[in-house]
Amino acid sequence: MKKKNIAALLGAAGFAEFLISAYFYRRTMVRSEAKVERTMKMAGTDWSRYADFIAERKERFLAWPHDDVWISSDDGLKLHGTFFENRDNKRVVICCHGYTSEGMKDYIALSDYYLNHNFSMLLVDLRAHGQSEGKYVGFGCKDRMDVLKWIEWARQKCGGDAKILLHGTSMGAATVLMASGLSLPEQVKGIVADCGFTSPKEVFTHVLHSMYHMPAFPVIQIADRMNKKLAGYGMDECNAAREVAKSKTPTLFIHGDKDTFVPYRMCEKLYRSCAANKWMLTVNGAAHAESYYKETANYEKALDTLLEAIGM
Repeated sequence: MKKKNIAALLGAAGFAEFLISAYFYRRTMVRSEAKVERTMKMAGTDWSRYADFIAERKERFLAWPHDDVWISSDDGLKLHGTFFENRDNKRVVICCHGYTSEGMKDYIALSDYYLNHNFSMLLVDLRAHGQSEGKYVGFGCKDRMDVLKWIEWARQKCGGDAKILLHGTSMGAATVLMASGLSLPEQVKGIVADCGFTSPKEVFTHVLHSMYHMPAFPVIQIADRMNKKLAGYGMDECNAAREVAKSKTPTLFIHGDKDTFVPYRMCEKLYRSCAANKWMLTVNGAAHAESYYKETANYEKALDTLLEAIGM
C-alpha cells in the first residue's frame, strides 16, 4: 500500500475518533445535550417501586415554607438554591444533587429526616443544572468552588455560630468530597457522600467500557482537551480521592454494592484515601442512589452516628 494511502487511512481514522469523542463530549458535558432520561437509563435504578413513598414525602416537603435564593459564582454565573428555614436556624445542611438532576429532586425523601432533626435545608442547583446558569457541567471540579460560595451564604444567613453539614449524592457527593480538600470554614462540621465518584475521567472511563463498550483511549484524551478549552478544567484536574487525602472534615461514605453507574470500588478507594475521621455504610443490593430507599433505617442510623460524633 502506498504511503499516501496509509496516510489517508490514518487521517480518516483520526477524524472518525475525533467525531466520536466530540459526540460523547457533547452528550455528556454540554447542558443542552445532557438528558436526565439517558442518565436514569444508564443508572438502572428502578424508581417506580418507591413512587408512593416519594409522593408522600414530597407533599410534606413542599408544604414547608421555602424561598428561592441566588448567588454569583467566581466566574460570573448566577446560581440558584432553595432554602427551607427551620426553627432557630443554627443547623444547616447544604444538599448537592446528582448529574442532570436539580436541588429540589434528590432530597425529597431525606427531607423528613433533616427537617425533623431541626435542620434548615439549602438545596442548591449545581452549575448548568436546574435554574442555575452555565453551559458546561462542572462535575465537581468547578462546583466545589461554588460550594464555598454557598457555605458563605449560609454563614451570612444563619450566623457565625451555625453548624453546617454538606450532603452530596453522586456528582454532588464528588463535589462535596472535592471541596473537603479546600480550606473550609470552621462552621462546616461534617460531610455525607452518597455514591460519589473519584473523578470525571475515571467515571467516564467506566461508562465507556461498561455501557458504550468502547475503549477509553483516545476518546477521554480528546474530550479532556475539549473540556479544558471550553469548560476551563481537565477531567482529572480535581480528583476526589486526592482531595479527601487532605481533608480534616469528618465524613460518612455511603454506597450500594450493586451500583453499576458509579461502581462500589470507587467508594472503597475514597474511603481508604480519606485522612479525616470517617465512617462507611455499604448497602447490600442497592443500585445507584438507592441506598436510602433500600435501607432507610440503617441510612438514618448512620446519619445519627455522624451527627453525634460531630456534635450536631
